[in-house]
Amino acid sequence: MAAPQPSGTVDGIDCNNKASLSGADQLFCLIQDPFTATFHTDAFWASLGTSIGVMVLITLCFSLLRPRHTIVYAPKLKYADEKHQPPKIGKGLFEWIGPVVKTKEPALVDKAGMDAAIFLRFTRMLRNMFLVLGIVGVAALIPANAVGTNYAWLKNKEGFLPATTPQYLGKKGVLWVHVVGVWMIDLIVAFFLWRNYVAVSRLRRQYFDSPEYLMSLHSRTLMITDIPAANRTDEGILRITDSVEHTAGIPRATIGRNVKELPDLIEEHEEAVRDLESILAKYLKNPDSLPSKRPTIRPSKKYRKNNGDGNVDAIDYLTGRIRELEVEVTHVRESVDKRNAMPFGFASYERIEEAHTVAFAAKGKHPQGTRIELAPKPSDLIWNNLPLTKKARSWRRFWNNFWIVVLTLVWIAPNALIAIFLSNLSNLALVWPSFKRNFDGHTRTWSAVQGIAAPALTSLIYLILPIIFRRMSQRGGDTTKTSRERHVTSKLFAFFVFNNLLVFSIFAVVYGFVAAVVKNKKQEGAWEAIVKGQFFVKLLVGLSSVSYFWVVWLLQRQLGAAADLAQMISLVWIWFCRTFLHPTPRQEIEWTAPPPFDYAVYYNYFLFYATVALCFATLQPLVLPVTAIYFAIDYWLKKYLLLYVFITKHESGGQYWRILFNRLIFAVVLSNIVIGLVIRGADEQAANPWLKVFFVIPPPILILGMKWYCRRAFDPQITYYTKATLKDPEALADPGKKVRKNDRVASRFGHPALYKPLMIPKVHEKAKHVLSQIYRGRLDSEGVSNFGYSDIAMDPMSQTRPGKTARVEAPKRDMFEVVPESQLDFKYFQNRAEFADTLGGNGELYGKPEDLISERSTTPRSFMGRNGGYGSDSNPSSRASSPGGGRGSQERSESAQRRYHDDMRDYNNPGGDDAQYRQHPAYRDHAREVSGDLGQPQPEYGRGVYRHQNESESNLLRGAQP
Repeated sequence: MAAPQPSGTVDGIDCNNKASLSGADQLFCLIQDPFTATFHTDAFWASLGTSIGVMVLITLCFSLLRPRHTIVYAPKLKYADEKHQPPKIGKGLFEWIGPVVKTKEPALVDKAGMDAAIFLRFTRMLRNMFLVLGIVGVAALIPANAVGTNYAWLKNKEGFLPATTPQYLGKKGVLWVHVVGVWMIDLIVAFFLWRNYVAVSRLRRQYFDSPEYLMSLHSRTLMITDIPAANRTDEGILRITDSVEHTAGIPRATIGRNVKELPDLIEEHEEAVRDLESILAKYLKNPDSLPSKRPTIRPSKKYRKNNGDGNVDAIDYLTGRIRELEVEVTHVRESVDKRNAMPFGFASYERIEEAHTVAFAAKGKHPQGTRIELAPKPSDLIWNNLPLTKKARSWRRFWNNFWIVVLTLVWIAPNALIAIFLSNLSNLALVWPSFKRNFDGHTRTWSAVQGIAAPALTSLIYLILPIIFRRMSQRGGDTTKTSRERHVTSKLFAFFVFNNLLVFSIFAVVYGFVAAVVKNKKQEGAWEAIVKGQFFVKLLVGLSSVSYFWVVWLLQRQLGAAADLAQMISLVWIWFCRTFLHPTPRQEIEWTAPPPFDYAVYYNYFLFYATVALCFATLQPLVLPVTAIYFAIDYWLKKYLLLYVFITKHESGGQYWRILFNRLIFAVVLSNIVIGLVIRGADEQAANPWLKVFFVIPPPILILGMKWYCRRAFDPQITYYTKATLKDPEALADPGKKVRKNDRVASRFGHPALYKPLMIPKVHEKAKHVLSQIYRGRLDSEGVSNFGYSDIAMDPMSQTRPGKTARVEAPKRDMFEVVPESQLDFKYFQNRAEFADTLGGNGELYGKPEDLISERSTTPRSFMGRNGGYGSDSNPSSRASSPGGGRGSQERSESAQRRYHDDMRDYNNPGGDDAQYRQHPAYRDHAREVSGDLGQPQPEYGRGVYRHQNESESNLLRGAQP
């Protein structure tokens, strides 16, 4: 039993009489119990009323604003295609509730995507799980604690909250209720985890059978990394895959190529464009009355040699840099050597079953030192990390984890100081006499600072942390963006559990215990001081004290859920930028797009809330129903947001589930350890205080066994379409026949730097008439010099100007793109690569999946042309086209698609002696032209997918055609 001390007394120090204490004793009291005067029964009811009242008020404000601001509260209704468009909502005050309630999980998968459906299923699982656990806590644990205290808590006049904790337990038999509670908690959690594992497995099987997955290129493609130098060819990839599992069909393989400095050049080009747009937005705020002085900028160190060390004209400098970078990008793109292979590649099969069979057979194996896995979507790849060697990736991962550990440990001290002093400045005044005089003289001012500083600083840090961990994970060698997000979730969860739960909750206990041992060691031996220090009793008292804080803290989470629904941060930020800053046309377009949902951050929050609730389930059973209320409310709010507001930036197909499952298993095991220590502290006076602890050991072992069972039973079904495929004896006997059939299956996962259109600086239409005044160069991109590349013999020759290099040819394009006020809307730009990559949800939201295979030719749409798409090939420039030509581009795209299908028909069924019909369309050089929107001849769909501008490569490929 934990013997209660007099109220306000800690280790013999009367913390109520702070005036008579020394500075060291005052600091000791603050660290020991920083919540003494804050969290009592009245604070609990006040927090409950405030959180519910403010949440209802915010929800009402949202209901009033929603019908008038659909671009903010329902952007997906405007931009999504028919399949992905959420249900219509009326203009009524609460008419948004009906569609949210009626939309079931199968419709969620179609409307919001698999990741969104898994997120809502996880939230619903936590809601149901804590509702059941809350019933157990209220019906069994709280009565047991109240009866076991012998009503000693009434003497402290602290209300009913101490009665809900085991701090004052006096009846020995009551602790057996806690032992039974451990078993019940683990069984309930295990049941819900198993039940939802089965449901997730079913959803994944349905996802595998969906038309989008069956018709996608990545579903039948393997990614091979760490390829040895001897096998860095297309044929080498085939040898590696065939050594793992021999399939009926022979895949089409492609080895990765060295794109040189191309990604860095494109990134620098995009930064220069954004900088120029920002400068022009400020300078052209009032086009009819321009400032007398033109804006200036100091060039970066890299370019000061040619521009001097001082400031230069910003507009001239940035436009010059943009044009130079465009020419350099074009030059590098044309000079990429197809024979300069990298240690990664892709193999695409005609049948999904074959690709998944090989991937399953290669699981856990490393044939010839390689790693074979199912390929992600092309836009999901982090291309810069694919060429990394095993050693480089392992070394990066080591340093990444090392710095995360350092950051986690360094944050202990600031976290403790914020909790003790910044959240209550009166504590700081007690130990800092000079500040106390100022604090006493300006109480209201410092009270306002206290109310803003701690929440603002904490929120700022938690906003920055995901960015830091995301960059560290990317530098750590992650090859896909979805795996990076999963690693960010794991690292954030570890950081929060260690700093915000373990250190925050037991720091005071450990500090007090060590201080007492050091104090008593002078009079007694070290071991005697440790034994008499009663660590387990102090742990029980300390955790019981801090449990009040966690109940109130979880109650206040409702405010965050309501703020998310009202999009308060987004609205305030956009209002601030439009009122006090000078937004560029690009920024205004981006503000109208559906924002991406940050799964890593929200998953971390939900996992952390669940971990806190499970760890304090027996210490403060009220935390269970409070957590259930939070998830019950937030489930419906997040369901609306995922249906109508947010998009999934990189769809993983529900692959977050395993990390969520594993973190909840960890949370349960951690809660068992905490409850075991609490039982040991409460049973301190028993003859055998460890007896009841032994009965708490089996539950975590059983929960780990359940994890092993789920992994063996469900993981293969979740990961692979099939584990084995039937062999075709006829195809195996005549593989050449199968090869000819598979010649139509394209497998190129092209680096986006090779075909992604470059950004064009955007200016408002109101400033169109002054562009010729402020820009001292040409308003088109012709006539660019080679700025140092003088070796013509090494450059590809121009097709239209024999003897000239192709890289100086640039289409005549306006230097700026003028955007009318009426077109500052995402709908005019949603097909642009510069917007779709960050805001378009991989194109799936708008019915244009990035790697969809065409129905008749089985050729991926994204690799039909040089620029990565039918529509892109209608534009010979590497720069993006104007939104005004959208319809013409679409017509040319459809015409090109029909033309390609006609060519395939003529190739398979030739009706004449024309030689071009005996040549596969992918190798032809199409010269037909159609009239574009402006009356200028436009290529219909460019070169064949296997035809290259480099003449030496074309000669090599001609000999390989059928």
